[in-house]
Amino acid sequence: MARSPNVVVIVADQLRADAVGAFGAERARTPHLDALAADGMTFTNAFVQHPVCSPSRASFLTSWYPHTAGHRTLDALLRPEEPNFLRTFRDQGYRVVWAGDRGDTFAPGATELSADEHGFTRPPAGSHWGGEPYERGRRRPEITGVGADDPLWDRLFYGGEVLDDAVGFDEAAVRTAESWLSDAHEQPWLLFVPLLAPHCPFEVPQPWFSLYDRAAQPAPVPPPSGNAPAYLSAIRDKHGLARATPEIWQEVAAVYHGMVSRLDDHVGRVRAAVAATGAAEDTVFAFFSDHGEYLGDFGVIEKWPSAMHACVTRDPLILSGGPVPAGRTSDALVELVDVFPTLLDLAGIRATHSHYGRSLRPLFDDPDAEHRAYAFTEGGFLAEEEPRMERGAFPYDLKGELQHENPRLAGKAFAARDRDWTYVWRLYEGPELYDRRADPDETRNLSGSPRHAAVEDRMRTAILSWLAATTDVLPPNRDPRRPAVNLPAPGQAGSPRSAPRTSASLRTSSQAG
Repeated sequence: MARSPNVVVIVADQLRADAVGAFGAERARTPHLDALAADGMTFTNAFVQHPVCSPSRASFLTSWYPHTAGHRTLDALLRPEEPNFLRTFRDQGYRVVWAGDRGDTFAPGATELSADEHGFTRPPAGSHWGGEPYERGRRRPEITGVGADDPLWDRLFYGGEVLDDAVGFDEAAVRTAESWLSDAHEQPWLLFVPLLAPHCPFEVPQPWFSLYDRAAQPAPVPPPSGNAPAYLSAIRDKHGLARATPEIWQEVAAVYHGMVSRLDDHVGRVRAAVAATGAAEDTVFAFFSDHGEYLGDFGVIEKWPSAMHACVTRDPLILSGGPVPAGRTSDALVELVDVFPTLLDLAGIRATHSHYGRSLRPLFDDPDAEHRAYAFTEGGFLAEEEPRMERGAFPYDLKGELQHENPRLAGKAFAARDRDWTYVWRLYEGPELYDRRADPDETRNLSGSPRHAAVEDRMRTAILSWLAATTDVLPPNRDPRRPAVNLPAPGQAGSPRSAPRTSASLRTSSQAG
């Protein structure tokens, strides 16, 4: 019987697929991720199931869609009574180690059921990255049209060069992984390393801060002139982003890519630590992100609860090691819900709950095979769910205000993609249709064109069929239809309501009601 492989899962946060060299980014300096891809397999058409952190994480850890069990907000986390694949690995004999303390995935009590070890060997210090960033509004580069003291810098950038490279969150998590791997451990084990990079604030220490030439950064995709979701213009107006000059976007992009290169260095260190154990040949790596980033595209920054554009939803998924073939690329349509079922398949473990993921293993032999006819993404809220929408501190306060002022801007949205088309259905706005081959940035909305009516109808039907098939899961256990009830019969001794009630008591009860 084949030995079960060890598993390393590294999850980035807010990483665009086109920021990694292995996914076609010519200017990217990501040698370790590129080497991981060269030793394994890249999936160029992988898509997240939600454009925001926590719902995406809940989805890929369960292979449920966000709507399946209501995991659609930042505070609707996976609960102890709900399944997740870390717990599946642990229940099947794997030692599950969580390096770090991402507290935005599991509700109280669920982590203890899903991992054997959790946290840091040495806690992070300082700010988001550790160290002291440039003071807000001070010592910024002087850029034409926007001075260094302009508050727009803070809204877009909120960071800069970290002057003192103290131990930030990701560094502490990677050191924890290195420390754990340096000791001998009985196999098999699963090491889960969820990181923060390259999530804003956009700041990074040297040498990564100066790694990228600002002038060489390409211009972002311009704001659309035609029919587009209303949140794009609302965000630009709320933040005053029309004043953001091309030079500002280049500065932000250069720092973002510096963060990606530092993330790449962290991935390389984890791989080196695994190799030092002598277990590299017995270890499967999975690398991906929870979602992407606008980075100036469409004139906006970060993400949005109902954002469906490819820059936010396309994912840099890499599998490597063990039986994963080296040097292969697949453009099959893939969803993040497929990742953990694939890892279970490679470990010879059957999932213990109903889910919607599909193992990617058949693509190892035939990368060109059809894995899915469509890849789906969802996000957003009902307008009446406004009280549950996020309210963030600076620099997310304006974004939060916008959602509460006009919750329809973050209305429910569903996207379906095939190899040729992207179709987006929005609850409170008109639909969108993009030609993925001719318009990969998804800038020209073709919805409503008689020429493409059949495509729209097909994609709309695909979304309806998908929702019908995945709207919920049956509970794993059958309940008896006539269960025994351990209560006294009405009027019998011991019944809390068996004492006779006088007319006075009845009147008192009635008046009280």
